[in-house]
Amino acid sequence: MSELKRTTLPFTSLVGLERLKLALILNGINPLIGGVLISGPKGTGKTTVVRALADLLPEVEVVEDCRFGCNPTQTDLLCSECAEQLSSGKKLKGQTRKMRVVNLPLSTTEDRLIGALDIERVLKDGIQALRPGILAEAHQNVLYVDEVNLLPDHLVDDLLDAAATKINVIEREGISIAHPSDFVLIGTMNPEEGELRPQLLDRFPLHVPVGSSHSIEERMELVRRNLEFEDDPDAFRKVWEEEQNNLREKIIRGKELLPQVVLPESNLRAIAMACDALEVDGVRPDIIISKAAITNAALEGRTEVTLDDMKMASQLALSHRTRRGGLLEPPAPEDVDQAITKAAEIAKKKGAKTSPTEVPPEDDKSGPRVSGGRFGRGDRYAEYGKQEGKKKLRRE
Repeated sequence: MSELKRTTLPFTSLVGLERLKLALILNGINPLIGGVLISGPKGTGKTTVVRALADLLPEVEVVEDCRFGCNPTQTDLLCSECAEQLSSGKKLKGQTRKMRVVNLPLSTTEDRLIGALDIERVLKDGIQALRPGILAEAHQNVLYVDEVNLLPDHLVDDLLDAAATKINVIEREGISIAHPSDFVLIGTMNPEEGELRPQLLDRFPLHVPVGSSHSIEERMELVRRNLEFEDDPDAFRKVWEEEQNNLREKIIRGKELLPQVVLPESNLRAIAMACDALEVDGVRPDIIISKAAITNAALEGRTEVTLDDMKMASQLALSHRTRRGGLLEPPAPEDVDQAITKAAEIAKKKGAKTSPTEVPPEDDKSGPRVSGGRFGRGDRYAEYGKQEGKKKLRRE
């Protein structure tokens, strides 16, 4: 029986929602950003945009015939089957496939999410007794949770564990089996239907609030395109085929350019100073802003991050984050822009006086760099600005 395919509106044909489309594209280019939370009232196109993204997602490398979609180049994140092959001297045969959007329904059971074990078979067949769940399907893909704020708490806990460790662990009757689960997490929510747990909210690197503030002309165009699409989906997609191909090629070029993009030391200092001045909680926002700014520069075909990249990234990364230990609401957009602009001015005058941790030449294979050092795991940030610089930023 042939597989049924869901026909969706082309991504480039969607009216408005430019900031949301940008956030999704950035995650497509650089999955290490980790995902985006989309909040807004019903009927604003949140789900439509995510479904349309699938057609533009780039290809990833996977081990041939691996049930968990392991990446043969990530030897530190392999399932036990692939790791066993590698340790026995066998070469992992790779192939490419497109990333896809894996849906997590609210009605999902825990066994369906994390996978199920046949205890009797485990002792005999090991990991072969595991029936993979959604977290296995999501590895190297996009995991989409509609109405994520309504997800049951026990599923949220499982999701948080996998998102934090990039590994899914199934434990039954004292038996534990693990496999990689590294995914881009995309969630939608209607704030009118309930809040999101702070632990889960913080796991969404970027956030885009959407509303229904379309102009009359935009609303008319939106209706017109929907009617045309429903009347003849194939003809409509052909009309937008060139635009889709252009954007797809732009994403591919951005992905190729990403490792070459440099975040200047002064801009890194500005990001750290702005986050400090805004009193955001933790250092995760600094990391996310840096990654998103680097990725946006790659998307635009540049090899160096600019102030505009940092402004855009800061807006996406801070609009949902509480501050001062949860006592302050997220900063307003104008406060974010002002903070990053002033921090950039101060950092530029101060000049870079420290260098990031050097990366061994053999490790410098992938990932964008920070002025000679690669921006990735294990790197230490340059020191934040001196106290007088921070005070000046807050005072001004």
